[in-house]
Amino acid sequence: MFFILIFVLLISFLVIESLIIINSFTNDDLPVDYVIVLGAGLYGDVPSPSLKYRLQKALEYAKKYPQIPIVVSGGQGPDEWVTEAEAMKRFFLQNGIEEERIIKEDGSTNTRENLLFAREVIKYEGELKKLKVMIITSEYHMFRAKFLARRSGFIPYGKCAPTPAYPKYLKPLYYLREYFAVVKSFFFD
Repeated sequence: MFFILIFVLLISFLVIESLIIINSFTNDDLPVDYVIVLGAGLYGDVPSPSLKYRLQKALEYAKKYPQIPIVVSGGQGPDEWVTEAEAMKRFFLQNGIEEERIIKEDGSTNTRENLLFAREVIKYEGELKKLKVMIITSEYHMFRAKFLARRSGFIPYGKCAPTPAYPKYLKPLYYLREYFAVVKSFFFD
């Protein structure tokens, strides 16, 4: 029985980790109804390296498709001076994106909430149909983000932002940690 359990866990790890890795190459390029940029922490009111990469990737997309509204999603952590959504909004404004295009979702504390609360903010804007969204997040996070977006009623596409590569040993740890996050999300989110 113990060996069967180990075998099942090993197979689940290989399958899920493969899906995480495959999705880390997602680079969809098509117009959608909304862009959703997922938060990734601040240092005071300055975006973390992960969030900077996400914002840069979102800015490239936003300039290519200037008609698409941008949902910036992320609440305020204990060491953050503003919400992640506010810091992202400031970034876009400083880079020439019109304020009317930016929709703030600033109550979320995790990926599930990012997407559920983004859905509520969009509904408030009057959209009720099944929406196509472009999710901007880090490579290792894309599979789970798209999975949770489907659960939230979206048709998800994605653009992966690079994962900060310092120190180098952290990147594999992000991918390993993501396996456990996917399992948790599957059962509890």
